[in-house]
Amino acid sequence: MNINSNTIFICNNIDTFLEELLPSLPKHFTRVIRNEDLSKDEFLINQAHLAIKEAYLATNEIKYILLCGQSFRKEAQNALLKILEESPRNIIFAIITTSKTSLLPTILSRMACKHLKTKKIFDDIKLDLQKLTIKEIYDFLKQNQKISKLEAKALVESIFYKSLKQKIKFNEKELESFSNASKLIELNSRPIIIISALLLTILHKRGR
Repeated sequence: MNINSNTIFICNNIDTFLEELLPSLPKHFTRVIRNEDLSKDEFLINQAHLAIKEAYLATNEIKYILLCGQSFRKEAQNALLKILEESPRNIIFAIITTSKTSLLPTILSRMACKHLKTKKIFDDIKLDLQKLTIKEIYDFLKQNQKISKLEAKALVESIFYKSLKQKIKFNEKELESFSNASKLIELNSRPIIIISALLLTILHKRGR
């Protein structure tokens, strides 16, 4: 993918998009700036200051500065306004996010915007969650014990959407566990443990 000017990318998943984008950019002239706390994944003023500092480091090559976050704080965006409007020589900015709702009109007016979001299609897992047993959970986990981060996150979504399809109702705490599952996987928690906990939650509900 070519980035020829400052651009906003609206995508389904930031991590997946980065995995596709980064191989096409020069490794030594690409900087990804993101909140280190991925459980929040909000672009803050500290990240804005880091981006500005990086932009003023002189380079004879095109340097790509990728600003990533599920949401962007207003003060961080205001700090970036000037440098986005008058970027230093050889600097190209990209904002990568999943929604433009947190972006200020002043930011949107300064950058091209590409909508890359597609409708999600969730693979149907081979489990009847309404008739789940301990043995089925064990066998399922054994089959999926070597899955990657991306596969694990997709599996969490598949389990959640199949639960809804089979009309399994969750309380607020249980819903939060699904919401946090992908974040924990991204923070290098073992996927098999996270998925095991979700399936046992469903089993417990079925057994009530």
